[in-house]
Parts: sequence; C-alpha cells; structure tokens
Amino acid sequence: MITVKLLRVFIGLLSGTFFGAGMVISGMVDPVKVIGFLNITGNWDPSLAFVMGGALMVFTPFYHLVIKKRNHAISGDKLNLTTDTTIDGPLISGAILFGIGWGLAGFCPGPVITSVGGGSYIVLTFIVFMLVGISYGTQYLAGRFPLPIVGYRKNVGLVTKQNK
Repeated sequence: MITVKLLRVFIGLLSGTFFGAGMVISGMVDPVKVIGFLNITGNWDPSLAFVMGGALMVFTPFYHLVIKKRNHAISGDKLNLTTDTTIDGPLISGAILFGIGWGLAGFCPGPVITSVGGGSYIVLTFIVFMLVGISYGTQYLAGRFPLPIVGYRKNVGLVTKQNK
C-alpha cells in the first residue's frame, strides 16, 4: 500500500520532471533567449510569450475547474489563498530586485534550478547568490535587517494568520 509520504514524493518528482522538461524544451533555461525576450527595445525575441501563453491556456481552465474548488492539495496540505492585496514598499522593492536579477542574469528561480544539471559555474554562482538573497529576505521578514529604500519591516511582532 502506498503511504501518503511516498505519494507526496512521487507527485513532487512527477511534477518537477514535467516542469523541468517543459523549461528545457521551451528554451526558458537559455539565458540568451530570456534576455532576448526581455530586450523589448532591441532585438526582441517574442517566442517565450508563446510559451507563457500556452502555459496559461493549460493552467487557467484547470485552475477554475479543479484547483479553485479544492480546500486541500493532492498531498493533503491545506490550500491558503492570501487575502492581503496591499501594494507596499516591500512588495515593490522585492519585485524590482527580482526583476533586476532576472534581467542581469537571464535566469529566474525555476529555470535556474532546472539548469543545474548542465554544471555551469554561472548557474551555480547564481544559485549561491539566490540563496543569499532568500536568507536576507527571511531575515528582513523577521525584522532583523532593513531593505534598501523601505527600511525595516513595519509589522514585526504582530501576530497574523500567516505567521502563527
């Protein structure tokens, strides 16, 4: 009999395999292609827009017909949709920093993890600094470090549904 833990691992492995294969086949792991897509004022390569559009065409109906109606994931974990729709300094700063990193390197977190198998030092360096950024962001959320422009986290110490 398959245990819940084994089922979770299998679903994660299957999902990750499909995601990684899709990233490689579509070219989303190629920094030259990504930078070409982001270069809207130069020699723009719109092919990744078709990849994203295709992904949305598959995901959108599946989300509305299956996922949105569920309270729990296949793994049994509770699905929590945020009710916080505030656009504030930390959100804007994070988006800007993410965009700068993506634009400079041509990688975002999903495709860069998929690219690890290639053994490129550039990919490995990006991952190391991505982990440094994640650590810094975690410390910011805990109120230990400031962010440029916005300073320290304002809601430190407040108990919310998300940090209970």
